[in-house]
Amino acid sequence: MPLKALSLRRSFCCGNAAYFASATASKQKNIVFLGSPQVTLSLPEKFASCVNGFLIVTCQVSLPVLDVLLDASSVPSSIFRLAAIVTQPPSRRDRGRKVMPSPVAQRALDKGFPHDLIFTPERAGEESFISDLRALNPELCITAAYGNILPSKFLDIPPYGTVNVHPSLLPLYRGAAPVQRALQNGVEETGVSLAYTVRALDAGPVISHEKVEVDDYIKAPELLLELFDKGAKLLIHEMPSILDGSAKYKAHAQDDSKATLAPKIKPEESWISFEQDAKQIHNKVRAFAGWPGTRATLLIIDGQGNPNALEIKIITTRFCKISETKGGEDDILFDGGSLLIPCAGSTCLEVLELQIAGKRVMKAADFWNGLRGQKLQKPNI
Repeated sequence: MPLKALSLRRSFCCGNAAYFASATASKQKNIVFLGSPQVTLSLPEKFASCVNGFLIVTCQVSLPVLDVLLDASSVPSSIFRLAAIVTQPPSRRDRGRKVMPSPVAQRALDKGFPHDLIFTPERAGEESFISDLRALNPELCITAAYGNILPSKFLDIPPYGTVNVHPSLLPLYRGAAPVQRALQNGVEETGVSLAYTVRALDAGPVISHEKVEVDDYIKAPELLLELFDKGAKLLIHEMPSILDGSAKYKAHAQDDSKATLAPKIKPEESWISFEQDAKQIHNKVRAFAGWPGTRATLLIIDGQGNPNALEIKIITTRFCKISETKGGEDDILFDGGSLLIPCAGSTCLEVLELQIAGKRVMKAADFWNGLRGQKLQKPNI
């Protein structure tokens, strides 16, 4: 598929006249889906590319919502028709650095969605895009991790509003990284919400939500996919009330006094300190799984007692209490397949998987065997 097929400007008077005529005749309501960003995993069996020597694997959290909408709209009795898809512009990625459509665009193309109904604006407020959106006469817009600010002139177009699939129990964790910040805080419960989009950040009335218990060891990418999968099913369940307008009456306003924020993660946050409690570090490891990951410096002590610093990326961990001391307070030991790193409060971080720059993810046992008898210590900061 030529990349120019994904250009912003579209002509609606030719190839898709029949498409919209049939939509009108069948009284199906036109909806527009918006989704883009990807999350990064650290799963060696899904190796995709390396950046700065570390394993980088990406997956699209908005795909579950897109798939459900494509499948549901293809049913003859469907009350809606997917009129267009909006996603990020083509970009250079993967090892060959080829210009490729976003995963959302590619999935739509693979499923036979018309290429000239896939929009790729740099910003949702571009006048040419707004003009083309109005020409579609969308009655509802759906967003799932779109990652682009929607201006008032966009929000004013669909009469049934814009509904966002948000992976938190709003008003908790409004912002760019709701799942990551929730895991970092060690929550035992989270969920997914369907909420109307307003100009304030994730502050619109909530149509419905579903709660999810959080396992102590689930990582952010896996939890994101689970929440968006549940959100997609919840969206289809609520679609009749959204499209007949009754959802606006049952939606409840958020209590702003209970709102918490989930700010965007910064790369410099990836560094961890073993002066913290092990559970706190473990929660950060699973919250930041993938990008930016969690990094630490260890000291390898050679046979002459000379320390050599080694930067690692910590992939998979557990936490426990230190029952007895088998080495010095800074010594890192190995037992039961894990590196045992002493942390604050007589706690211990068990590192099961890690990664050295330029290498694949490895088990702690393989790393330990590679030390060839050298000692391992945490930095004394």
